[in-house]
Amino acid sequence: MAFEIENALYVVSTPIGNLSDITLRAIDVLKSVDVIACEDTRITSRLCEKYDIQTRLISYHKYSENKRLELFLSYLNEGKSIALVSDAGTPLISDPGEILVRTVVQNGYKIIPICGACAVITFLQAVQREGEDFKFIGFLPRVKGQIEEVFLKNKSENLVFYESPNRIEETLNILKGVRPNATLSIGRELTKKFEEIKTATVEDILDSLIQKGEFACMVHKDKDCNFEDEIIKKASILRELKLSDKDTVNILCAFFEYPKNKIKEILFKL
Repeated sequence: MAFEIENALYVVSTPIGNLSDITLRAIDVLKSVDVIACEDTRITSRLCEKYDIQTRLISYHKYSENKRLELFLSYLNEGKSIALVSDAGTPLISDPGEILVRTVVQNGYKIIPICGACAVITFLQAVQREGEDFKFIGFLPRVKGQIEEVFLKNKSENLVFYESPNRIEETLNILKGVRPNATLSIGRELTKKFEEIKTATVEDILDSLIQKGEFACMVHKDKDCNFEDEIIKKASILRELKLSDKDTVNILCAFFEYPKNKIKEILFKL
């Protein structure tokens, strides 16, 4: 039975390293659509060669997102189908595609997700942590002060992020500076021959760090983090500055990313 394709944008997950990590449905879609929008045609062509996918490839990356919108919409207007892939993993998860998806939806066309490999999920499958919850923020900011703020504001979260090999050492040293006792998990070369996933103190990770391959990282939540005490301390300072309760609540919400009603309950106790 032939695979039935729709007049739609298919968002297709592709392998993050090992080319065998692709679903049968994803292969069917990539073979059946009219065009494949991909970050780098050279990288996607390797996958296409392995699975005998003959579909035309069109480059679509963060520098050409807006330029390609009219072209892809014209395909959809003609009743054709498009597959969106990234170089590795799932599009829109720290990869281009958000602008295209938004535009396609605004023009009344359907988005069909084709699930598969995703670096953050692959990494978390092998990480022991307290609870199932985590907070994924993609790539960290570039400025040291902003990175410090992210690490400090998220002490009560299992904070997950991506980092490049040329920035990982600097980032972990920043973490060590603001949270020296933090527990850290890192994963690199995921699904590849030299895959490494380990959990240790940030200092121990730095001592044995191999700066090769993209990194997925998780800073484990602080077990003894008491946000209520921290909120009370900051609220007392803000009140000394003669700020209104409304302004105090808004500032604390922004700083701690804590529910407004919970902060009001804490302030009521003061």
